[in-house]
Amino acid sequence: MLNIVATPIGNLDDLSLRQAKTLLDSDIILAEDTRSTQILFDAIKTRFTLRAPRYTKLISYYKEKEFEKLPEVIEYLKQNKNVSLISESGTPLVSDPGFLLVKTCIKENVPFTVIPGPSAVISSIVLSGFDPSQFMFLGFLPKNESEKNKILKKLMLFKESFKKLVFVFYESPHRVTETLKSINQLDWNPDIVICREITKKFEEVIRGKTSELIKKSFKGELTIILN
Repeated sequence: MLNIVATPIGNLDDLSLRQAKTLLDSDIILAEDTRSTQILFDAIKTRFTLRAPRYTKLISYYKEKEFEKLPEVIEYLKQNKNVSLISESGTPLVSDPGFLLVKTCIKENVPFTVIPGPSAVISSIVLSGFDPSQFMFLGFLPKNESEKNKILKKLMLFKESFKKLVFVFYESPHRVTETLKSINQLDWNPDIVICREITKKFEEVIRGKTSELIKKSFKGELTIILN
């Protein structure tokens, strides 16, 4: 069985009992970042009184290695090994590795399930204060400026037809100013919320228009919501 295990997006107190039990019962853990995995296991030990974990094989499983590791992982699953997939934070597949593995499991009739947990996407929409009834998640926008501008123009057209629709995407602190400038060049003046370091010590929610936010500097993990 493959377990797709969501993990805390920042605050380790968000770790669930089911997540902890699933990871401790795993024969193999596919980890995007093995250092984060060690921190996660330390959190399990301090927060829950559970039996000692079985021996668990840890496999480094990040985007560039996903295709290479796939045959090995599928073979483990066909041997009825209990395999868990985790990303550095949040839910695997959502802007993280794992999609290729899930597609292959479906093709090979290998069972899999999801162990849910915190979501930066959902948390940011709630923090934004915008109507959460309709939203579109875009992952990371393209780095290429012309491609990004094309997408932003299409979002503006979507908004004309779907008035309640809000747009959510991740952005790097190194590129956020350029993205805001691209939005500012459009014939569109959306309300914008930038959620920074969600669930962490320095969590911050910044609201404004592009002309105001361009002047600011941002650090940490960012989620942007346009309305």
